[in-house]
Amino acid sequence: MKTIILPGYSSRNKEWAEEVEESLKLDHDVIVHEWEHWNGASSSLSIRKEIDKVSGKVGKERVNFVAKSVGTRVLMHLAPLLQNQINKVILCGIPTRGTSDSAVKTYTDGFEYLKPDQVVVFQNTKDPLANYSDVKKFIGSINSKVNIVEKPRSDHHYPYYEDFQDFLHG
Repeated sequence: MKTIILPGYSSRNKEWAEEVEESLKLDHDVIVHEWEHWNGASSSLSIRKEIDKVSGKVGKERVNFVAKSVGTRVLMHLAPLLQNQINKVILCGIPTRGTSDSAVKTYTDGFEYLKPDQVVVFQNTKDPLANYSDVKKFIGSINSKVNIVEKPRSDHHYPYYEDFQDFLHG
Protein backbone atom coordinates (compact mmCIF):
# COMPACT_ATOMS: atom_id res chain seq x y z
CA MET A 1 0.00 0.00 0.00
CA LYS A 2 1.21 3.49 -0.75
CA THR A 3 0.06 6.91 0.37
CA ILE A 4 -0.02 9.89 -1.95
CA ILE A 5 0.05 13.40 -0.51
CA LEU A 6 -1.80 16.09 -2.46
CA PRO A 7 -0.75 19.41 -0.91
CA GLY A 8 -2.24 22.86 -1.13
CA TYR A 9 -1.75 25.20 -4.10
CA SER A 10 1.14 27.35 -2.86
CA SER A 11 4.69 26.03 -3.01
CA ARG A 12 4.84 26.79 0.75
CA ASN A 13 2.78 23.61 1.13
CA LYS A 14 5.73 21.52 -0.02
CA GLU A 15 7.23 21.71 3.48
CA TRP A 16 3.95 20.48 5.03
CA ALA A 17 3.79 17.63 2.52
CA GLU A 18 7.37 16.61 3.29
CA GLU A 19 6.59 16.62 7.02
CA VAL A 20 3.58 14.37 6.39
CA GLU A 21 5.78 12.13 4.24
CA GLU A 22 8.42 11.89 6.96
CA SER A 23 5.84 11.00 9.60
CA LEU A 24 4.26 8.24 7.49
CA LYS A 25 7.12 6.69 5.55
CA LEU A 26 8.32 4.43 8.32
CA ASP A 27 5.83 1.75 7.40
CA HIS A 28 5.01 2.10 3.69
CA ASP A 29 5.68 4.03 0.47
CA VAL A 30 4.72 7.68 0.64
CA ILE A 31 4.77 9.97 -2.39
CA VAL A 32 4.54 13.75 -2.28
CA HIS A 33 2.83 14.95 -5.43
CA GLU A 34 4.43 18.18 -6.60
CA TRP A 35 2.15 20.43 -8.62
CA GLU A 36 3.46 21.31 -12.06
CA HIS A 37 3.25 25.06 -11.36
CA TRP A 38 5.66 24.70 -8.42
CA ASN A 39 8.49 24.00 -10.85
CA GLY A 40 7.63 26.86 -13.19
CA ALA A 41 6.48 24.41 -15.88
CA SER A 42 3.11 26.14 -15.82
CA SER A 43 1.78 29.38 -14.41
CA SER A 44 -1.28 27.82 -12.79
CA LEU A 45 -2.76 24.52 -11.67
CA SER A 46 -4.26 22.37 -14.42
CA ILE A 47 -6.55 19.93 -12.64
CA ARG A 48 -6.76 17.71 -15.77
CA LYS A 49 -2.94 17.40 -16.05
CA GLU A 50 -2.58 16.78 -12.32
CA ILE A 51 -5.27 14.06 -12.38
CA ASP A 52 -3.38 12.28 -15.15
CA LYS A 53 -0.06 12.54 -13.29
CA VAL A 54 -1.51 11.32 -9.98
CA SER A 55 -3.36 8.44 -11.69
CA GLY A 56 -0.05 7.37 -13.21
CA LYS A 57 1.57 7.28 -9.77
CA VAL A 58 -1.24 5.11 -8.42
CA GLY A 59 -1.06 2.55 -11.21
CA LYS A 60 -3.05 -0.56 -10.27
CA GLU A 61 -2.26 -0.45 -6.52
CA ARG A 62 -4.53 0.31 -3.57
CA VAL A 63 -3.70 3.69 -2.16
CA ASN A 64 -4.32 6.11 0.69
CA PHE A 65 -4.52 9.85 0.13
CA VAL A 66 -3.70 12.77 2.40
CA ALA A 67 -4.96 15.96 0.75
CA LYS A 68 -4.94 19.58 1.80
CA SER A 69 -6.83 22.56 0.39
CA VAL A 70 -6.83 22.43 -3.44
CA GLY A 71 -5.50 18.87 -3.12
CA THR A 72 -8.90 17.92 -1.69
CA ARG A 73 -10.58 19.13 -4.87
CA VAL A 74 -8.13 17.24 -7.09
CA LEU A 75 -8.87 14.14 -5.01
CA MET A 76 -12.61 14.54 -5.62
CA HIS A 77 -11.88 14.39 -9.37
CA LEU A 78 -9.79 11.25 -8.80
CA ALA A 79 -12.38 9.43 -6.65
CA PRO A 80 -14.57 8.20 -9.55
CA LEU A 81 -11.49 7.13 -11.52
CA LEU A 82 -9.82 5.27 -8.65
CA GLN A 83 -12.85 4.22 -6.59
CA ASN A 84 -11.83 0.55 -6.38
CA GLN A 85 -8.24 1.39 -5.46
CA ILE A 86 -8.80 3.98 -2.73
CA ASN A 87 -8.25 2.60 0.75
CA LYS A 88 -8.42 5.64 3.06
CA VAL A 89 -8.63 9.39 2.58
CA ILE A 90 -7.60 12.23 4.88
CA LEU A 91 -8.88 15.66 3.86
CA CYS A 92 -7.46 18.80 5.49
CA GLY A 93 -8.50 22.40 5.14
CA ILE A 94 -11.28 22.07 2.60
CA PRO A 95 -11.56 25.58 1.12
CA THR A 96 -15.26 26.41 0.90
CA ARG A 97 -15.05 30.22 0.99
CA GLY A 98 -16.17 31.55 -2.35
CA THR A 99 -16.74 28.03 -3.65
CA SER A 100 -18.29 28.01 -7.11
CA ASP A 101 -21.21 25.81 -8.08
CA SER A 102 -18.86 23.64 -10.14
CA ALA A 103 -16.57 23.12 -7.13
CA VAL A 104 -19.56 22.17 -4.97
CA LYS A 105 -20.58 19.68 -7.66
CA THR A 106 -17.02 18.31 -7.71
CA TYR A 107 -17.17 17.54 -3.97
CA THR A 108 -20.71 16.19 -4.20
CA ASP A 109 -19.77 13.90 -7.09
CA GLY A 110 -16.48 12.80 -5.51
CA PHE A 111 -18.06 11.83 -2.20
CA GLU A 112 -20.42 9.51 -4.10
CA TYR A 113 -17.43 7.21 -4.61
CA LEU A 114 -16.14 7.26 -1.03
CA LYS A 115 -17.61 5.41 1.92
CA PRO A 116 -17.87 7.48 5.12
CA ASP A 117 -15.63 5.06 7.04
CA GLN A 118 -12.89 5.57 4.40
CA VAL A 119 -12.73 9.31 5.02
CA VAL A 120 -11.81 11.73 7.78
CA VAL A 121 -11.83 15.51 7.47
CA PHE A 122 -9.63 17.72 9.65
CA GLN A 123 -10.70 21.35 9.72
CA ASN A 124 -9.30 24.10 11.90
CA THR A 125 -11.81 26.04 13.97
CA LYS A 126 -10.93 29.35 12.33
CA ASP A 127 -9.26 28.34 9.06
CA PRO A 128 -9.32 31.54 6.96
CA LEU A 129 -10.34 29.58 3.81
CA ALA A 130 -13.26 27.91 5.61
CA ASN A 131 -13.92 27.59 9.30
CA TYR A 132 -14.93 24.32 10.92
CA SER A 133 -18.64 25.11 11.16
CA ASP A 134 -18.83 26.03 7.44
CA VAL A 135 -17.10 22.80 6.43
CA LYS A 136 -19.20 20.71 8.80
CA LYS A 137 -22.34 22.17 7.22
CA PHE A 138 -20.95 21.79 3.67
CA ILE A 139 -19.79 18.17 4.03
CA GLY A 140 -22.81 17.32 6.19
CA SER A 141 -25.07 18.38 3.32
CA ILE A 142 -23.22 15.95 1.04
CA ASN A 143 -22.84 13.03 3.47
CA SER A 144 -23.69 13.47 7.15
CA LYS A 145 -21.88 10.23 8.09
CA VAL A 146 -18.40 11.58 7.21
CA ASN A 147 -16.28 12.19 10.33
CA ILE A 148 -15.27 15.87 10.55
CA VAL A 149 -12.70 16.61 13.26
CA GLU A 150 -12.37 20.14 14.58
CA LYS A 151 -8.85 21.31 15.42
CA PRO A 152 -8.23 24.42 17.57
CA ARG A 153 -6.20 26.58 15.21
CA SER A 154 -6.92 29.82 13.37
CA ASP A 155 -4.76 29.22 10.30
CA HIS A 156 -4.61 26.96 7.24
CA HIS A 157 -1.84 24.70 8.61
CA TYR A 158 -2.55 21.03 9.37
CA PRO A 159 0.30 19.45 11.39
CA TYR A 160 -1.73 16.52 12.72
CA TYR A 161 0.71 13.79 11.74
CA GLU A 162 -0.06 11.49 14.66
CA ASP A 163 -3.79 11.73 13.91
CA PHE A 164 -3.04 10.89 10.28
CA GLN A 165 -1.11 7.78 11.33
CA ASP A 166 -3.88 6.69 13.70
CA PHE A 167 -6.52 6.96 10.97
CA LEU A 168 -4.45 5.19 8.32
CA HIS A 169 -3.61 2.34 10.69
CA GLY A 170 -6.99 2.12 12.44
